[in-house]
Amino acid sequence: MGIAVITGANRGIGLELVRQLRSRGATVVAVCRKGCPALDALGVRVECPIDVTEPAAWSRLADRLAHDDIELLIQNAGVLIADSLENVGLDDVRAQLELNAIAPLFLTRALASRLRPGAKVALITSRMGSIGDNSSGSYYGYRMSKAALNAAGVSLAHDLKPRGIAVVILHPGSVRTGMTGGHGMIEPDESARGLLQRIDELGLETSGRFLHQNGEILPW
Repeated sequence: MGIAVITGANRGIGLELVRQLRSRGATVVAVCRKGCPALDALGVRVECPIDVTEPAAWSRLADRLAHDDIELLIQNAGVLIADSLENVGLDDVRAQLELNAIAPLFLTRALASRLRPGAKVALITSRMGSIGDNSSGSYYGYRMSKAALNAAGVSLAHDLKPRGIAVVILHPGSVRTGMTGGHGMIEPDESARGLLQRIDELGLETSGRFLHQNGEILPW
């Protein structure tokens, strides 16, 4: 049995994914910039400090996992910086693109040799990355970064399919976490259950889909 690797694993949805996978008996590797007592209490392998926006960290994590077979890779690390046309900042847009879109692509590539046939890759994106579903504007950096992640996810689905690896692009719902300032409609545990259900259902025939954690197919 291979390992499950989760980035952004020290809080919010990532921490809950670790908890629920651990309760299933999975061997979990939690990747984060810094650990936390809640993560330590779960008794999983923690790989930190890993800042996934740093190119050196991609190869460093690949080296640390060089003798592991990855069965599930969940790219969950992300950041949201609210903005509007009047106050959008260049550095903020870059920061969101680097963490939300660039890091998942290059970290997946760095770990690709460790993904075993039949492995699954889940990209935690946002409905706010949908161009067709944008009915309110603003959030330029966040929307752009998640749209870029969605595009990368579709390409990864095509490129990894010949190796028997499936990819799913997942919206976690409106979740009450630190990133959302505690605002949202559901708690992290409910979101994580839905996300894992969608991952369980994932196969090569459905690879590359953009899904809500509740199973709804979302518009690009």
